[in-house]
Amino acid sequence: MVHNQAGQKVEVTVDGKPFTSYIYPGPDKLKKAVLYPIRTSHGTLVTRGWPMDPRAGERVDHPHHVGVWLNYEDVNQHDFWNNSNTPPKPNGTYGTIVHTGVKSMKSGKRKGELSVTADWLDKNGNVMLKENTTYVFGAVGERRIIDRITTLTAANGEVEFPDVKDGLFAIRVARELEHPSTKPEIYTDASGVATKVPVMNNEGITGNYRNSNGVEGEEVWSKRAAWTNLRGKIGGEKISVAIIDHPQNVGYPAYWHARGYGLFAVNPLGQKAFTNGKESLNLKLKNSESTTFRYRLVIDSDHIPDAEMKELETEFAKVK
Repeated sequence: MVHNQAGQKVEVTVDGKPFTSYIYPGPDKLKKAVLYPIRTSHGTLVTRGWPMDPRAGERVDHPHHVGVWLNYEDVNQHDFWNNSNTPPKPNGTYGTIVHTGVKSMKSGKRKGELSVTADWLDKNGNVMLKENTTYVFGAVGERRIIDRITTLTAANGEVEFPDVKDGLFAIRVARELEHPSTKPEIYTDASGVATKVPVMNNEGITGNYRNSNGVEGEEVWSKRAAWTNLRGKIGGEKISVAIIDHPQNVGYPAYWHARGYGLFAVNPLGQKAFTNGKESLNLKLKNSESTTFRYRLVIDSDHIPDAEMKELETEFAKVK
């Protein structure tokens, strides 16, 4: 693990080969720090390149979907999720997450750990939340694991997270790992902004979701599950990209905001949105109160069977 301060990133390698980077280029370029790109053990990119590094045949929707990130659509009426240099609603109220430091880095055999801090700022630049995040990077054979443990603390008064659709921990995957699209779609956010997602050439598009309850395809969206596994192929390489929830997280087991066009997210805070008002959570933090979110991202150069996903789930549940 190397901190390239001039490049505003921490580079993570396995056996000397690039795995991912924690990048924090600042709000002029990105409205939050992210992990980008993500590679398999063979070096295959599993994250979308656009808008950072466009690749032929990719979708060019949702410019705020970059790499792997954690944020939310409504925090004290500030939209952190949709914020980018070209936000969907130019006059909307957006929040920005600003990297404030690298606390520690530890490199070791098949394991590394990175601890960072960030501030969640309102539209006027005032600190709303203090963030402390630890990433634990692991490698076993052709499997790569990233655990993200993020503690958010209310910094200046009460902070409310009303139930909305767009959140919380997410990855935007490469085109090949999307579901084959059979019709154009229009997705509307909580502000009423619609994004059109057209039908595209499905050649080489192989993705398919499967969750811990055996639900497959795009039906995993708005379903509760302990984990969801996206399996597909890029070239001749079988690939799994899986996200695992943690039993200590609020809202466990969470609802999944996993879309066929390549957005793969878990949202424990969107209960009202995902149940048409039948359930609600509306998380609130009092001043100086904290909540911690724990997620595991698994990238494997093979299709992970359900039994192994269950083992990974059990193992992750032991993480504090």
